Amino acid sequence: MSCEKSQTRIMKTKMNFNMWIPTRILFGADELQNLHRQAMPGSKALLVISNGKSTRTNGYLATTEEQLRMAGVESVVFDRIEANPLKSTVMAGAASARGNGCDMVVALGGGSVMDAAKAIALMATNGGDLWDYVSGGTGKGMKPAHEPLPLIAISTTAGTGSEADVWGVITNAETHEKIGVEGAFPVLSIVDPRLMLTVPPAFTAYQGFDALFHSVESYISKFANLVSDMYALTAIENIARNLPRAVTDGNDLEARTRVAFGNTLSGVVMCLSATTSQHSMEHAMSAYHQELPHGAGLIMLSKAYFSFFIEKHVCDDRFVWMARAMGMEEASKPEDFITALTRLQEACGVLDLKMSDFGIASDELRRMTFNAFDTMPALFESDRHRLSIDECLGIYTAAYR
Repeated sequence: MSCEKSQTRIMKTKMNFNMWIPTRILFGADELQNLHRQAMPGSKALLVISNGKSTRTNGYLATTEEQLRMAGVESVVFDRIEANPLKSTVMAGAASARGNGCDMVVALGGGSVMDAAKAIALMATNGGDLWDYVSGGTGKGMKPAHEPLPLIAISTTAGTGSEADVWGVITNAETHEKIGVEGAFPVLSIVDPRLMLTVPPAFTAYQGFDALFHSVESYISKFANLVSDMYALTAIENIARNLPRAVTDGNDLEARTRVAFGNTLSGVVMCLSATTSQHSMEHAMSAYHQELPHGAGLIMLSKAYFSFFIEKHVCDDRFVWMARAMGMEEASKPEDFITALTRLQEACGVLDLKMSDFGIASDELRRMTFNAFDTMPALFESDRHRLSIDECLGIYTAAYR
């Protein structure tokens, strides 16, 4: 790197890492057609899909049901998963799995479906309430007595990387808490970019930026290490250089494939490093505004959030490297990352998103600040500079429009 050490703070990476990602991943166009050729972890599946129409109308549900039938697996459809899935829906799904005698779960959908399916698989085999097993907020932090049902994840979007990690983020509507629940890794994940061709432009952008920020945050996290660095920069490059194409032309299979690749890598990155407090802050936003797309919330926070850490000079070199990975080869100072990020948001048509347009009022920001610290405090431990309450509120305020 050309940055002078006297002007740049270098962040050393950890030389040790612990890697455990026991998921077989089939990646590429038309890989869903190979589902029936895989070893099945059970004989009757709860097939979890969203409460929308696209999975049915696009034929993805029928294809998956046929693939399962060819593999000798009976399936029962549970079609109640909403955006930012609710604890009550998870509990209903678990009851359906038990009532129908299911011995495995198949998630067919985006991040919300896969996250909910992980929690459903957990509660299908364990008693009590989901929040008994949640650490953070009002959760009891109990250890489950039984392993979850085995899960197959079939991703229809490129946003969360949930096909490659152990976490499912669930909202408790009663307490306005949105917290990650530790479930289990999928035994098998299928990432078929052909299933993503029908995602509308706005949601392609929201999901793509969510995937991008998983790697951006993990790359500047104090838990970054040799392996997470390698995956993160590759993910950032593939997403940033191809997301505008996928937004502009949803049928661009190569662009969809590159973004999906970056998304899956970002899921792996989160298993090796950790996201930072930006995710805690957004989860607080969508905990109070359930219809807010997670990626949109991150986009609205991002420039104020990363500008704060750039001003603290926590890892100048890493912001330069990320700007270069995003296509700004001439980047030489950390502020260039904000320039690259702004250009990418403009190219994807999301530069002008406003919190107020999603029903968020300025007088909610203090409440969200405390919610972020109370419900997901662990992610604040990833930051290279420990945010205070006032600093966190200041970022919200700077981001608010």
